[in-house]
Amino acid sequence: MTRALAAAGVLLIIGGCSTAPVRIESRVLANQPAQSSERLIIAAVATEPAGPSIRAGTTPRGYDVIGGYDASPGAHRRMRSVEADYNLHEVTAWPIQPLHMHCAVLEIADGADRGAVLAALSHDQRIKLAQPLQSFATRSSVYNDPYVGLQRGFQQMDVADAHTLSRGDGVKVAIIDTGVDTQHPDLLGNVVVAANFVDSDEAQFRRDRHGTEVAGVIAALANNHEGIVGVAPGARLMVFKACSQTAPDADAARCNSFTLARALVAALDARAQVVNLSLAGPQDELLRDLIREGLRRGILFVGAAAPEASSNGSGFLHQPGVIEVASSDAGRHSETVLFAPGREVLTLLPGGHYDFASGASIATANVTGVVALLLAGKPDLSAGSAGKLLRDTSLHDSVDACAAVVAAVGRGSCEPYAPATEARSPL
Repeated sequence: MTRALAAAGVLLIIGGCSTAPVRIESRVLANQPAQSSERLIIAAVATEPAGPSIRAGTTPRGYDVIGGYDASPGAHRRMRSVEADYNLHEVTAWPIQPLHMHCAVLEIADGADRGAVLAALSHDQRIKLAQPLQSFATRSSVYNDPYVGLQRGFQQMDVADAHTLSRGDGVKVAIIDTGVDTQHPDLLGNVVVAANFVDSDEAQFRRDRHGTEVAGVIAALANNHEGIVGVAPGARLMVFKACSQTAPDADAARCNSFTLARALVAALDARAQVVNLSLAGPQDELLRDLIREGLRRGILFVGAAAPEASSNGSGFLHQPGVIEVASSDAGRHSETVLFAPGREVLTLLPGGHYDFASGASIATANVTGVVALLLAGKPDLSAGSAGKLLRDTSLHDSVDACAAVVAAVGRGSCEPYAPATEARSPL
């Protein structure tokens, strides 16, 4: 931090008691150790109204008047007597003319209890104000992941504010999809189970694109100096390959009732808390029954909504309790369908790469990540309650991660969403 920035930080900290520039000792700087700041308090005594002190031969103009005020002699005497009575040491002091107060930062004696000192001061007739010296911080990015600024969907869903309350720590998320690059640097350690119900080709498992994209959106690691940040970077992924990639370097994949059923059984046996199904298809009695059994066990299912014009009808995912998701830029759907960013979402590719992906599959992964945040804060959340909570807090044609988490845990606050300006991709 530069000297100029450090000084600016001091003005933030003590702005509530300052109308004039004053000399601040180094102990009051914003980056001081926590143990020293815990010994500092702010106290104020009354000062008699007085006009600005003007230097001989000058005329006040503009901001020159600011800082010309001084505390009355009586205020100085009262502050000195307070310091003596409570064994306090003045670090710095300044007048607040609009409030008729003389304000000081005081250091309590070694071994003294700050709470007890403040309590005593609050009952002292000489004191108008007594409080701790408190610290504040700007709302800057808390991530060191280089591409986080390009994650427009992440910003739209207000995930960063949600992360102050939940990062999905320990929530078990099953991804039923293609394989996943389990060695991707932005997933290392987050994939705790990997099973293949299609074939025994481990190399292809790690080359599969679609599952890797979905996994990255849900749980890419945060603050690892790599790439992006997942919606729920603390979640634990269980990857069950039930779909085959149809061509090299292509997202398209195919599954069938048999492979999907085996994967669903594995997810139930592994006690997954939420299952991501970024796929669509016809009605299937076997799969519907397995999902019903999962719902009965308390598992939450998030699936891609079938297009309204689809000839397949509603599909096997369209049933009570399943959270259906469409991309924010999609056409009209039923009132029960949730929307999330699904266009040009930055995510992972096999081989340690990154790229933009689009579609309801990606929107579904975004909502699965938000559900993991909710479950970390409220593990007993039911499927019906989760769906209603997400619908009730949705804004801007998208789920709002922060608003949903705040509603679930009953504390915290969110910043309103403001679309970011376009950024040039370094990829």
